[in-house]
Amino acid sequence: MEERRRSILREVEEKGRVRVADLSRKYNCSEVTIRNDIKNMDIEGLLKRTHGGAIKIEREFVRKYSAESIYKNTDRKKKIAACAYEFINDRDTILIDDASSSFYLAVYIKEHPQKRLAVVTNSLLSGNELAGAEHVELYMVGGHVGGHLAATMGDAALQNMEQFRVDKAFIGVHSINFDVGITSIATPQMQVKRAILKMSEEVYVLADSSKFGGGYLSVICPMHEVYKIITDGEVSENNIKKAQEAAVPLVIAR
Repeated sequence: MEERRRSILREVEEKGRVRVADLSRKYNCSEVTIRNDIKNMDIEGLLKRTHGGAIKIEREFVRKYSAESIYKNTDRKKKIAACAYEFINDRDTILIDDASSSFYLAVYIKEHPQKRLAVVTNSLLSGNELAGAEHVELYMVGGHVGGHLAATMGDAALQNMEQFRVDKAFIGVHSINFDVGITSIATPQMQVKRAILKMSEEVYVLADSSKFGGGYLSVICPMHEVYKIITDGEVSENNIKKAQEAAVPLVIAR
């Protein structure tokens, strides 16, 4: 019975949906037996029972992580992540920082094994998502763990980062201010992002449309030091115009 249920669960995970009648024929047992299997697995939270079958449970990150910023503007961040993935080539070496937008890129990479990548990250959350992915060669930046989105930072992390060179880096920011540049929320994060600029051939800023304008605390770099800014379709015409005037390559994820 346990082996049958494990097999049913694997099939649900792979296909997304299964039917009682099909499972009954496959495992040569009655539909009542399969319904009982599905009922018990539904109670255990392993799948969701439906009329005539079962479907895969869409796992929400809230079950894993408590950081609230991950769940803000998620639709925008997922679109940005999918767009950013298009700029990554097979066999690239990339860096993903500890921002929530970067986290969604890590998730997207995990779910799309078409490209084999070497990934460097200081984010414990992104590292957790990518650990065990067969198409990813994962390198974690060592150092003191801190910040709202648990990540390594401080002197040890900065020294560790000096050992790496990457083709492309994908970072989040506190804000994009066309008058002063790309900004960070505090000094430790700013230091890490400046180190990323030094170790990367190309730096892509992942920023949903809410990040444009506003105040700033620590300036990471002037606008011209980043390769591209990837944002969502809700970015204002005024900010698009400012980007054009500043000759900043702005990519809008649709």
